[in-house]
Amino acid sequence: LGANGAGKTTTLLAVSNLLQGERGDVTKGSIEYRGERIHGLTAYDLVKRGVVQVMEGRRCFAHLTVEDNLLSGAYSRGASGRGNTRADVAADLDKVYAYFPRLKQRRGSQSGYTSGGEQQMTAIGRALMARPSMILLDEPSMGLAPQVVEEIFAIVQDLNKKERVSFLLAEQNTNIALRFADYGYIL
Repeated sequence: LGANGAGKTTTLLAVSNLLQGERGDVTKGSIEYRGERIHGLTAYDLVKRGVVQVMEGRRCFAHLTVEDNLLSGAYSRGASGRGNTRADVAADLDKVYAYFPRLKQRRGSQSGYTSGGEQQMTAIGRALMARPSMILLDEPSMGLAPQVVEEIFAIVQDLNKKERVSFLLAEQNTNIALRFADYGYIL
C-alpha cells in the first residue's frame, strides 16, 4: 500500500526481475521465492517457477480477441510440463470463464474494445492460464468503477482460497486492499 511514487510498482518489478528493463537494479538485500534466490532469473524462468505478473494498466494485446489473450497465458506451459495438453488448456480456459463469466460472453471481441474491467479480468485470466502459484498484481483497481473493483477483489480472494494462488498486490485503494488481504505493508 502507498501513494504514487512510494515504490509499489518498483517492488513488484524487482520481484519479477523486470526492473532492469526500467534501468533499475536491486542493490541491497535479496529476493527469494520458496527458499531460492530468484534475483537474476529471467522473467520466463520465473513464470516456469509459478510467478506471474499482471502489470499496471492491464496491458492486454489489444488486437487479439479476449480468448486469444487468455490462451497466450498458457504459452509458457509447453516447456515446463505443467499441464500442456490441449485438454488441460481447455479445462483451464473453462475455469477462467467460470471465474469471469463476462469474458466468456466477450471471448470473440478484440480486447482493445472491451471495458477497463473486462481488460483487467482478461489480464488476470491470462496470468491464471500459466498455472501460477503466485500472481504479482499491480494496481488492479486503477481507473475502474467501484462495483467492478469489488467484483475483481472478490474473485481474487476466491482464487486465493479455492485455487491456492497467492497474490502480492500493489494498491493505492487501502480500504479495499486491507479488507481482502491477509497482510498489509505500507510503503
